[in-house]
Amino acid sequence: MKNPWMSMWLSAANAWSGAARGAMAAEMQRQQSQMRAEATRQMTTLWFPGAAKQTRAPARSRRARRK
Repeated sequence: MKNPWMSMWLSAANAWSGAARGAMAAEMQRQQSQMRAEATRQMTTLWFPGAAKQTRAPARSRRARRK
């Protein structure tokens, strides 16, 4: 005979582990995408140094300029 309490507990544990596994997989995907983008940027800078974009400081807002 099945134990209903054990069944409910295992169902809840399975739901929690599925949610944790999904969150971990999503974080791993974000980190891999970031690493891939950084590697591509470094490779492009290595092989095509003239193609690197010059970064400018962000424009200050009007409020910051008045002071």
